[in-house]
Amino acid sequence: MDAVNHLEYNTERSMLIIPEYGRHFQKMVDYAVSIADREERNRVAKAIISVMGNLQPHLRDVPDFQHKLWDQLFIMSDFKLDVDSPFPITSKEVLQQRPDPLEYPQNFPKYRFYGNNIKRMIDVAINWEKGDKRSGLEYAIANHMKKCYLNWNKDTVDDQVIFKHLFELSDGKIDLASDGENLTDSGQFLKNRISKSNRGGSGKKGSRGGSRGKKRY
Repeated sequence: MDAVNHLEYNTERSMLIIPEYGRHFQKMVDYAVSIADREERNRVAKAIISVMGNLQPHLRDVPDFQHKLWDQLFIMSDFKLDVDSPFPITSKEVLQQRPDPLEYPQNFPKYRFYGNNIKRMIDVAINWEKGDKRSGLEYAIANHMKKCYLNWNKDTVDDQVIFKHLFELSDGKIDLASDGENLTDSGQFLKNRISKSNRGGSGKKGSRGGSRGKKRY
């Protein structure tokens, strides 16, 4: 009857600081904190570290892992354990310090349907020396812009619209309107898009149809 009266319930116990190690580890750490003799306290702390390392024996001799174990020991003691650590002791303030917020790129392009990569490609083309290589890149960019435009806007688009957008995005440094050349026909882009969608659909039908007529055992 006495054993029943002295049962401990989790609701009556203190919260575990690192639950992964369990209640018994926390009790060992609490016991180490309560030891008055420093030499004995150091000995118990090293024994606890050894037991913690046994949970992952393939890592227990790695210096970085040892440092992690000592940090966890101090965290479980709420930084009240006064022992000689072989590693610098991380303070409670440093541990609780919040990291600086990440700086996300804030790009708000005028023509979002082209995407940010188009602007990067244009910036690269601007820095190239004028010649056949740069001219080829400029027309490749314009064709890709036309393809993006057709994906998100209309079924047809005039090449002069693409040239105008490219002129604006390049700050007037790329002007293809005066060359008199045409981009890939809109119908070709639409044809490729339709053929890809049909390929995907036919594959599914074939997989379903292929199972018909087969005996199942």
